[in-house]
Amino acid sequence: MTIKANWNYPTAVRFGAGRIAELPDALQAAGISRPLLVTDAGLANLPVTQSTLETLRNAGVEAGLFAEVKPNPVAANVEAGIAALRAGGHDGVIAFGGGSGLDTGKVIAFMAGQTRPMWDFEDIGDWWTRADSDGILPIVAVPTTAGTGSEVGRAGVITDEATHTKKVIFHPLMMPKVVIADPELTIGMPRPITIGTGMDALAHCLEAYCAPAYHPLADGIAVEGIRLAMENLPKVATDPNNVEARGHMMSAAAMGAAAFQKGLGGIHALSHPVGALYDTHHGMTNAVFMPYVLAVNHKAIETRIGRLAGYLGLPPSFEAFQHAILALRDRLDVPHTLKDFGVDDARRDEIADKAVVDPTAAGNPVELTRVVALEIFDRAMTGRV
Repeated sequence: MTIKANWNYPTAVRFGAGRIAELPDALQAAGISRPLLVTDAGLANLPVTQSTLETLRNAGVEAGLFAEVKPNPVAANVEAGIAALRAGGHDGVIAFGGGSGLDTGKVIAFMAGQTRPMWDFEDIGDWWTRADSDGILPIVAVPTTAGTGSEVGRAGVITDEATHTKKVIFHPLMMPKVVIADPELTIGMPRPITIGTGMDALAHCLEAYCAPAYHPLADGIAVEGIRLAMENLPKVATDPNNVEARGHMMSAAAMGAAAFQKGLGGIHALSHPVGALYDTHHGMTNAVFMPYVLAVNHKAIETRIGRLAGYLGLPPSFEAFQHAILALRDRLDVPHTLKDFGVDDARRDEIADKAVVDPTAAGNPVELTRVVALEIFDRAMTGRV
């Protein structure tokens, strides 16, 4: 892939193959001299991580490594990371990996100088103003997946193990100072992770586009992100070494995160409690719920989805777009139902109760009442589109 670009929306992004070599310079630009690299346990010993640490050593940068991060990060992971950061005298964080490493790294940097409990900074109202801004350490983000877009976000999702609830921790200064978006880092992803993270990017763009708030800038970003994801995800699933398609997916992921400041919706509101209770992969859970949420929102989004379908080169109708989503899921071996995904209905009521109070529920085009949440869940269990 020959395209290289420097972006400053929503933060400074160094995009292009091979740009991981610029990580030492990015740290300097962010004011970090003793970084703690935070990633998940599965990535810690892989070549992509070890070669990055070697790049830093060769530049005279001694980085610490913290990898006690679950695929669905919990508060204990953040607390252990803060302890490691303080013990090593680190002055900033490299948030490295997929959504779990990125989110945990950002929250560790945020919480490093706070005295209040982490849950006091949940994304509710103006709770973020409780934070001591001077105690927030700078962050450089290096995504190795193309899904969450957390590298360009101002929040991290952490599971409260006491209540089995995913909570969003937010502060404007959690936005990384610099992002290294190098598509070559995503080549080693296993096919299921490539698909799950890619469907997460698509879900972010799609829900942002469907959210009823007025934000034409987010709409424009979301529409192009949907096109990039739908055209390029099958390519990388078939040919994992297609760096150009990998780059387009990395762009789609960042675009989804930039767009969903407008809002998300029922896909995420249902996916969050299912992920917290059944420890399912977040992006793949979104992929399972996607057509059922579209079906329930049909009347509220029909005109909007028709315009989107036309942009994608489909017949300009809701039905054409829904058919395209179902065909994409089938081509990528996404489980058609929750039952196929290993989720049962034993906690059906609990999932609905958690969904309606999830922060993303407010962005759904149709009010996400308990009745609506149960209808979506039941459709997803039985496959009724």
